[in-house]
Amino acid sequence: MRIAVTGSTGLIGTALVHSLEADGHEVVRLVRRPPQRSGEVRWDPRRPGTPPGGGRERVNTGALAGCEAVVHLAGAAIGGHRWTDAYKKEIRDSRVHGTEATAEAVAALDTPPRVLLSASAIGIYGDTGDRTVDESTPPGSGFLAEVCQEWEGATGAAVRAGVRTVLLRTGLVVSRDGGAWGSMLPLFRFGLGGRLGNGRQYWSFIALQDHIAALRHLLDAPSLSGPFNLTAPHPVTNREATEATGRVLKRPTPLPAPAPALRLVLGELAGEVLASQRVLPRRLLESGFSFAHPDVESAVRASLAGS
Repeated sequence: MRIAVTGSTGLIGTALVHSLEADGHEVVRLVRRPPQRSGEVRWDPRRPGTPPGGGRERVNTGALAGCEAVVHLAGAAIGGHRWTDAYKKEIRDSRVHGTEATAEAVAALDTPPRVLLSASAIGIYGDTGDRTVDESTPPGSGFLAEVCQEWEGATGAAVRAGVRTVLLRTGLVVSRDGGAWGSMLPLFRFGLGGRLGNGRQYWSFIALQDHIAALRHLLDAPSLSGPFNLTAPHPVTNREATEATGRVLKRPTPLPAPAPALRLVLGELAGEVLASQRVLPRRLLESGFSFAHPDVESAVRASLAGS
């Protein structure tokens, strides 16, 4: 297939492109910077300008011509920045406007792609405490929950055009190469890892390898649409994840990060770090998907092995 991918230089996008190209698919990488290699097309959904008919200039539909599938993963990073009002706007705008532009471009094609896979996050459920949730659970409250609702709603143009649209509600991706887990692994290697806050908050994780396999599964299944939780079937507490990572690395985990310290350093973002999300991938399991790394220790081992 010819498949367009936004966010192709991120953790998930890089792994997905590698997987697709290894199987002989042609990948069009939509990037914001000037193209640097074959297959890249410059794309900026928020580029200012007023086309002849008025309104905002949107993504060039020519980049998507002939594509049988579009995978939209682009968006500003949640972590790594203090949540100022300006950065919260960047988080929201990069997701909502980018998704609107992509969905509108998909819908405007004379021959639309068969499927649009569009990123979302389990943040849509808010803080669920000890309560398990799945795709049938209504959205929660809070900044990320509100962003995720707008983000998913921004695919409306593609849905109305009859394009099969899948919403990828991703959990914490376990990888040594990036994301939250990747940033924590060096601390664990030096024996400086520890639980966050009281450690009782649930972490709904997924091995990067399983995430990519799930994307491929959703691309290929013509009957699947709507929201899917991309999380392993056995969510664990932060304390359990910490202990499992320590066991795999054979390092102690003696240094907890108290909640007040996290709030001092991270500001509003600390609320999301300390939130509990016990999310189950009900629809993915019902569709016949099988996890290679269903438990956290297996996921950590796989991330370190790169397999």
